[in-house]
Amino acid sequence: MQTIQKLTAQAIVNIFETGRVLGLYGQVTLLQGDSGHLTYGRSQTTLASGNLALLIKAYCSSPGAQYSAKLVPYQDRLDKEDVSLDQDTDLHAILRAAGDDPVMQACQNEFFDRVYWTPAITAAASLGFVEALSVAVVYDSTVHGSWRLIRDKVNAILPASAANERQWIETYVKTRRAWLAGHANALLHKTVYRMDAFQNLINANAWDLPLPLTVRGKVISEETLSPVTRVSAHGADSSRLLRLTRPSMTGPDVEDVQKALAGLGYELATDAAYGPETVAAVRQFQAAKGMVADGVVGPATRAALGID
Repeated sequence: MQTIQKLTAQAIVNIFETGRVLGLYGQVTLLQGDSGHLTYGRSQTTLASGNLALLIKAYCSSPGAQYSAKLVPYQDRLDKEDVSLDQDTDLHAILRAAGDDPVMQACQNEFFDRVYWTPAITAAASLGFVEALSVAVVYDSTVHGSWRLIRDKVNAILPASAANERQWIETYVKTRRAWLAGHANALLHKTVYRMDAFQNLINANAWDLPLPLTVRGKVISEETLSPVTRVSAHGADSSRLLRLTRPSMTGPDVEDVQKALAGLGYELATDAAYGPETVAAVRQFQAAKGMVADGVVGPATRAALGID
């Protein structure tokens, strides 16, 4: 599978899990009745599965992890899958903040590839499947859960083979939708949209996951998959998107944003480096203005700040 197809497949599941093409690394979710209990990160790993403990352990052992000192004290309770953490608002706040740390983002990317993506690729290959959309369906169920259960149900109806890949995947999508809709856990009834989205892609014959694609109102394109630095025709870099990177983006345009925020009463250093402190201030400003509080400074945020 090509890299762009992998990113597209992962983006589809990111949209299901967090509503964002690139995912939301700091998202903390707790739904009453969810057997997974506390869930976190780009692909929403769960406390009850034990995977949240593994992710935090990997992060805390990574060089430069900004929030390791605050998370290490929670490791024993995470290892024990202590469901009282569902209500620990201090932990939730730390996890949300850690989502802005590039080290956490790198850890999540590696972790979710290892725990979800690689097994999905292996499972699809074992059935003889090669279509990008097929892999996306398998990956979604690997993340969401019960892949093997529904696979076996479908194999009892239509044994999988390379020759009937598309028919098998469509049968799988319909079978899984019916299973979700009739599950004893009513929360799963609300997730049938995942199968509806895949059925729409099947109906559109989008087996190669050609870009652009629209999934649940979100556009997946080369641009949204890989945000790029934009430079004006005059050679200035005042129009580039400012976002959290490692190393931090630096320059006069970053300093302009910092000075504008400082002038509005936000407390932050004007060091011309777009780090976590600046991101936090940008998010606060965006939220106060009713904008999407994603911490990314583009034309709309610059305009709201009064920056040319």
